[in-house]
Amino acid sequence: MTTNDRMCARYQALWPHLDEKGRRLWAASEAKAIGRGGTKVVHEVTGMSRSVISEGIRELTGERLLPEGRIRRAGAGRKLLKTTDKTLFDDVRTLVESTTRGDPESPLLWTTQSLRSLAVHLRAMGHRIGHVTVGVLLAEQGYSLQGNRKTLEGSAHPDRDAQFRFITERVKAAMEQGQPVISVDTKKKELVGLYKNGGRSYRPTGDPVRVKVHDFVDKELGKVAPYGIYDVTHNEAWVNVGTDHDTSAFAVESIRRWWLMMGKERYPDATRLMITADSGGSNGARVRLWKAELQKFATETGLEIHVSHFPPGTSKWNKIEHRLFSAISLNWRGRPLISHEVIINLIESTTTRTGLKVRAALDTNRYPKGVKVSDTALKALSHRPESFHGEWNYTIAQKH
Repeated sequence: MTTNDRMCARYQALWPHLDEKGRRLWAASEAKAIGRGGTKVVHEVTGMSRSVISEGIRELTGERLLPEGRIRRAGAGRKLLKTTDKTLFDDVRTLVESTTRGDPESPLLWTTQSLRSLAVHLRAMGHRIGHVTVGVLLAEQGYSLQGNRKTLEGSAHPDRDAQFRFITERVKAAMEQGQPVISVDTKKKELVGLYKNGGRSYRPTGDPVRVKVHDFVDKELGKVAPYGIYDVTHNEAWVNVGTDHDTSAFAVESIRRWWLMMGKERYPDATRLMITADSGGSNGARVRLWKAELQKFATETGLEIHVSHFPPGTSKWNKIEHRLFSAISLNWRGRPLISHEVIINLIESTTTRTGLKVRAALDTNRYPKGVKVSDTALKALSHRPESFHGEWNYTIAQKH
């Protein structure tokens, strides 16, 4: 390796760690060490201008060229792009906003909108710019990396707020009379096994839990569908962890188990049960099997079942979502759900500052899909719609 090669290697190793003044002084020291012709050699090896190297040599000899604390003369250095490139700001904004608004003519609409992608397209437009400068310009214009936020609920039903008030009054009346009020829903299905679970949990540094790279369903363990019943009055919950399909039969069986394991003891004098539920899924307002299964439950228990559904697109207002399911998700975040036993234990250990208590059990029964309820069977139900939106609010009484 020649002397110049060794100098070049030293320069490449030091360059990222030195500021402008440090680079200038290093180059000057190399030039002085070489002696006559050193400035030319250093210039050829590093690409630094001779005037800069000469300035560094004068600094090394004690000549004070700059005020204290400065690394270059005022006004020296390359001019900022935003002052020399008059259209740069507008072109950056145009690229970003066209993808934000879904402009089909945008060159980045169907590509990753990274800083490097933006820099490539800006260079194609004639700008001399790198991805770091693109990031600086975006920050100066108030842009930052943003995720999606769930806030849009679709077109609101004109009676949405009226239904909320109806549910509130119906629930309030039931609670004042000492009757049970429950909020029900199915939590999203979960893979059982060594699979990645969202979120983070404390572990020894450098020792994360190793999980599978691909989320292919384990044929033996499969998935689970946790169906929750939340007691609004007493801040208690039952979670029926099903291993088969999430059907209306499964939903009502979950309510039945809550009643037998918790509700019956908590409400020994109950004559009615108030249920709030979403409009879709296994407990949907238009699902015939849901009503047929509730009829069986009402006949078995002698309870009059009052049901109120939240309008379409408003499921987040159902109390079970933010009083039970969110707490369970926080409790098991970052922890693989490696077995049914682990899932049950994690659910039952879920608590909140308001004193939430949860019980859970595994349900290995089969719930076949595609069960039909005929028109004749539907008409035979003891089903009484309310005068206000009977499709959302109804009562199912015991059949004699």
